[in-house]
Parts: sequence; structure tokens; C-alpha cells
Amino acid sequence: MSDALLRTLHARFDAHAHRHPGVVWADVEARLSDHAGALAALRAMEATGGEPDVIGAAESGRFTFMDCSPESPTGRRSLCYDAAALDSRKENKPAGSAIAMAADMGITLLSEAQYRLLQSLSACDLKTSSWVQTPPAIRALGGALFCDCRYATVFVYHNGASSYFGARGFRGALVV
Repeated sequence: MSDALLRTLHARFDAHAHRHPGVVWADVEARLSDHAGALAALRAMEATGGEPDVIGAAESGRFTFMDCSPESPTGRRSLCYDAAALDSRKENKPAGSAIAMAADMGITLLSEAQYRLLQSLSACDLKTSSWVQTPPAIRALGGALFCDCRYATVFVYHNGASSYFGARGFRGALVV
């Protein structure tokens, strides 16, 4: 395992105990040592500015990591929603899509419920916004959902899935 990455994750875990009450770092580290692919995904989350941290544990012994950076991760901005949206753009195409990048990293976009959970632990996206999983019915009509936090409130919005903005990225989750 990557000692530097584990030290970073451990320091973040210790600094933000409110995100994972009752979870012990030794249990998280043991779980990670059994899942090499998870460490690669966490490395990608960290490298793109996500600042992943544990957000609780399931009874099954699995842990959920989420991007906890104050703003939408810098290395994952200016992306449209998915491959279909990217293909639909005739000009001024972004570098890629949120769904494809998340899949390449081995993570999933946060659902609206996960986004709200993250916001309940510490406010984020006060200046940026993040794509979230979009229901198929909305996506079939050409739209996609994104969230942010303004006025101490989480807002869910819609936009054309092919849109992209310098202040919009995506947050991901990884279950280990």
C-alpha cells in the first residue's frame, strides 16, 4: 500500500472524526489492505482534489468514502454529464464527462441523498456546484441534475446534460 496516501487518509480521518463516529482507523486500514483496487480509486480521488474521507460504516463492515473537499474537486471540473451528452456537442466540447471520469477512477457520482448527507457533515460547494446521479427519466429528456449549497441550504438544479462550467465538477463515492 502507498504509505504517503495512507498517512494522508489517516490524518484526514483523525481531523474529521465527526464524519465517522464510532469508526476505528485500524478497521478502515485493514479493509483497504484487502482491497487493492480501492486504494487506486482513493489515489485518483486524492490526485484530482477530492480529499476523500470515511463517511460512516455499514453493518457489513464496509466503509464509504466520499469527496470532502470544500469545493467541487478542481481536477474534475468543466465536464458535461455523460458520454451521450459529450457526443451530442458539435463544437466547444469539454475534455470529457463526469460519468466516464468517475468510472475510469473506479467511483460513482454521489446520489442526491449522499450529497445531502455530506452537506449535513460540513458545508461544501459554497462557490461551486457538483453533478449528481440523475434519474433515467430526466436524463432521457436531455437533462441532468447538479447540487450546491447557498444560504445554508442544499439546492438541486437541472441543466442540459451537455452543458459544462468551470465551477461545476462532480463528487464521488467509493464503498470498500
